[in-house]
Amino acid sequence: MGSRLSPPVAIAIALPLLLAVAVAAIAITARVRGVGEPAPPETGPLAVAPIDSPAATGPECAALLAALPAELDGPDGPMPPRPIDRAESLPGVRAWAAAPRPVVLRCGLPRPAELNPASALLEVNGVRWLQLDDGLPEPVQVSYIAVDRPVYLALTVPVDAGSAPLQQLSDVVRETLPATAVAVR
Repeated sequence: MGSRLSPPVAIAIALPLLLAVAVAAIAITARVRGVGEPAPPETGPLAVAPIDSPAATGPECAALLAALPAELDGPDGPMPPRPIDRAESLPGVRAWAAAPRPVVLRCGLPRPAELNPASALLEVNGVRWLQLDDGLPEPVQVSYIAVDRPVYLALTVPVDAGSAPLQQLSDVVRETLPATAVAVR
C-alpha cells in the first residue's frame, strides 16, 4: 500500500516551494531591469565650494597634482577623473567619479583645527593622516588630511569607496612630497 500525502500536508509542502519560485522570479526580473542597483557615478563637471587654500598655487601642490593618476582604484573598478566646474578659480582641487559621491582631493589647505597632541593619526603607506568623518551617526563620507608633509592636503571619499583611493594617493604623496614633523600646535 502506497503512502499518499493528505491534502493539508501536500499544501504545506507546496506553498513554500511556490513562494521560493515566486521570490526567485521577482529577483531575476529586478536584476534584468536593474532595479535596486546603484546608479552609476556622475561624470560631469563637479561644483566644488571654494575654501581657504593658501598654498594651493605653490610648488608642492603643483608637483603633487602633476603626479596624480588619471584614474583611481575603486571597489568596482577604475574611477575616472571628474572635471571641476570653474577649475581656474579652484587651484589645488582634483576629483574622480564615484558613487554616491565623488572622491575629492584638495591641496594647500591651512593646518586643520582638529589636529592636536591627542589626535589619533592613521599611517598609510608612509603618510600620516588625520581622519575626520562627516559627523553623521552613520557617515557617508570621510576625509583624510595628510599632516606630515610641507603642505596639508585633504582626500574626501565616500565610505563605500574602500581603502584603495587612500592607499593609491598615499603612494603619490610619499613619492612627491618630503615627510615633515607633524605640527600639532
